[in-house]
Amino acid sequence: MHARSKALPRASVHKIQAVSISHHRLPLSPPFNASWDTKPRTHFDATLVRVTTDTGLVGLGSGDLMLGFQGHENLFVGQDPLALERHYRVLTNIDFHYGRCWPLDLALWDLAGKILGAPCWKLLGGLASRVRAYASSGTLRDPGAQAEAAERYLAEGFPALKLRFHRGDWRDDVRALEAVRSRIGDRLELLVDCNQGWRLPWDTESAWTFKDALAVARELERLKVYWMEEPLHRADHAGMRALREATDLRIAAGEMTRQIHELRDLILHGCVDVLQPDAALVGGITGLRRIAVMAQEHHLVFTPHTWTNGMGVTANAHLMAGLGDAPFLEFPYDPPEWSLARRDYMLAEPLTVDPGGYLNLSEAPGMGYALDEGRLLATRIG
Repeated sequence: MHARSKALPRASVHKIQAVSISHHRLPLSPPFNASWDTKPRTHFDATLVRVTTDTGLVGLGSGDLMLGFQGHENLFVGQDPLALERHYRVLTNIDFHYGRCWPLDLALWDLAGKILGAPCWKLLGGLASRVRAYASSGTLRDPGAQAEAAERYLAEGFPALKLRFHRGDWRDDVRALEAVRSRIGDRLELLVDCNQGWRLPWDTESAWTFKDALAVARELERLKVYWMEEPLHRADHAGMRALREATDLRIAAGEMTRQIHELRDLILHGCVDVLQPDAALVGGITGLRRIAVMAQEHHLVFTPHTWTNGMGVTANAHLMAGLGDAPFLEFPYDPPEWSLARRDYMLAEPLTVDPGGYLNLSEAPGMGYALDEGRLLATRIG
């Protein structure tokens, strides 16, 4: 007689009940003068996406404005929230026709973790529960003040610092970099963001030519810079490839890329040493996890851009911790102009690094962040 097999317990079935979007605005006084923006920033906007199931669970994501998503909620309501690949394909179609709606993918991953009772970094591969952060500055200081700021970053445990070039004449940028290197020696890795890959709508300045970028690269080599970021226009693949071949510097790019195939082309065309897409802006976690693996298979560094807010930093940290092995992840932080209180005003607690410069991810299901509902209510604009 055969023993009767026991039926496995059936997992509870969740369905998406609603997708809701809210917009929030934090006034900034004094304004934030971002190096890549010719206009002082008098407010900081955040878009929040909530995906609610019929069982009461809520997934949370934040990032771009979700332009064009309104009217497409029916494509997700009633669906299994764990059908992440299906949702990614729909979002890819929306992205083609409208705007960047990838915060929804981040909310779905947060929700998946809550349904399955696991943090996202484990669902993504579980390689590590923490990533080391590099401090990513956003302002342009005079050489002495820039050197003083570098000392503060070093004291806080950061292993690396990203400096901005955008003073109008790159020679002035080099002078600030020289002051930092002279002050801190080799105690910090220095990264340089040239911000030539894209422009804001009101900025009409042309990007550097290859010869411009090569002249700057020679100076950065002399100052032992770890990588040179966005040295040319985002579409200048031939220039990036030639620059990569002409210098010992690591060439980094991809932060504002719109579609996954563009990232594939950066890899296959030999344009970069460091690939920097942001899960909140392109592909979500579902799309970028395949790009991360592709980058690794081509022996490139995959380390995302994270200049949205603390929720975006967290999502990218889960992606990198779960399956990546880059030396460090971007941590937007340039006090007092860009403080954690400003960046993470939507969170109950700001995302911080430990004394060793690490972002530690918890065992909490999903992304592990919690909202400051009072602040969100007070800052809501739509």
